[in-house]
Amino acid sequence: MSVQHEARTADSFLSLPTESRPVHRGLIFAIVALALLMMSIDSTIVATALHALRLGLNTSIDWAGWTLTAYSFGFVVVLPISGKLSEQYGSRRVFLASIVAFTLASLCCGLADNIYVLIALRGLQAAGGAGFTPSATEIIVEHFGDARDRAVGLFGSIFSIGSMIGPIFGGLFVSYWTWRGIFLVNVPIGVAVIVLTLWYVPRDRSQTGKVRQRLDATGMLLLGGGLLSGMLAVSYLAQGNGQAWSPGFVTPLAIAILALSMFFRHINHSAAPFIAPRLINGAGFGAVNLVNGLYGGITSGVIALVPLYAMNRYGINALNSGTLLVAQGAAAILLSIAATFALRRTGYRRPLYFGGLVIAAGMLLLAASPVAGIPAYVWLAGSAFLIGAGRGANNPASRNAGLQLAPEHASTIAALRTMCMSIGTIVTISIYTAILANSHDPGRIQAMLFVATAALFVVALPLITRVPEHRGSW
Repeated sequence: MSVQHEARTADSFLSLPTESRPVHRGLIFAIVALALLMMSIDSTIVATALHALRLGLNTSIDWAGWTLTAYSFGFVVVLPISGKLSEQYGSRRVFLASIVAFTLASLCCGLADNIYVLIALRGLQAAGGAGFTPSATEIIVEHFGDARDRAVGLFGSIFSIGSMIGPIFGGLFVSYWTWRGIFLVNVPIGVAVIVLTLWYVPRDRSQTGKVRQRLDATGMLLLGGGLLSGMLAVSYLAQGNGQAWSPGFVTPLAIAILALSMFFRHINHSAAPFIAPRLINGAGFGAVNLVNGLYGGITSGVIALVPLYAMNRYGINALNSGTLLVAQGAAAILLSIAATFALRRTGYRRPLYFGGLVIAAGMLLLAASPVAGIPAYVWLAGSAFLIGAGRGANNPASRNAGLQLAPEHASTIAALRTMCMSIGTIVTISIYTAILANSHDPGRIQAMLFVATAALFVVALPLITRVPEHRGSW
């Protein structure tokens, strides 16, 4: 057989219309779940390799830390763009393009020999990863029929698994191989997801006869610029010497406020806006987005700082402090699965109320001192478990609440949800760290911040009454 014939055979295999094969929902879910797991692992795995990166690339810890910051920047800025592209050009196309971009960027990250190049590549890697959730959500919405509410609800458990095992994998790669492994491991997984997607995920519906709107470049630039400037401002504030009145904070914050104000003015007057205003602050959507930012994003930020709290207040070593996140991750997985299958009986508001109260209770216990001779580690693990349980109970309801209002905009709604959560997380970590940097007793101050955050969650509970109630599949 000639090489040309073999190439044609391979091309025929990959381009075989998926409509000629039955739709296997289990396989489709497994494929998108593998991609989401890979992305969620990569958002936490690098944190364990910062010291190795510093030594391997002969750089400072500050520059090594920018590999995390660049990923956050790229992820948040590209999220809404990827959601719109998925609506315009098809979820399968965007999903494949995102996997290809993420895989290639991961390969280049693993081969980088310069910290500045690595930082830029991390931004590109995040841009690819940002397309996973919006396109994967739309794939589920398109092909899962009346089971889509449960399939989408299970996404929360996937992210919890990824964030829990990411630091563990990172530690193993750094200890027994090289820091490059945290990026190179994505390559075979990404290739497998690409092949499986080509073979098993049905092609996007034909666009023939459909009037394709021009992409709103002005809206994209204004939103992207506003988000990037805002993140630069909070990133500066998170530095130990960052001051709220310094030009390094005030200037990008002012640019962010101006750009976002212009963005909202633009979409309210545009015939074909980048994001329909109602999806941001319309009836039902505004409350859902705020709930996601508060109970999803802020909670994630608090959880990320639990190990720091354990070290500062109780002197628990870094390894044991990190394992506290396993307790909250396990609780989030268990409650997320249980809440997913109970959602048609409970509706959306009950688990949101329950989750918000449980998260607040967990934060108050974190702030309190251990009682009755309970070891500090056990007390903190139990508190983290409560927070994870509340987070898991919240996830399916908060994820479905927006989608059922407008399933035809599933990818954009999923992107907005993830963006709200990411912004909530980044702002929380920045504010916490800025306050702690100027404190003589960071453990006590962080405990007070936990109490303040718990109070905010309790005060915000009436917001849930504005979340559209729904029972059953949508």
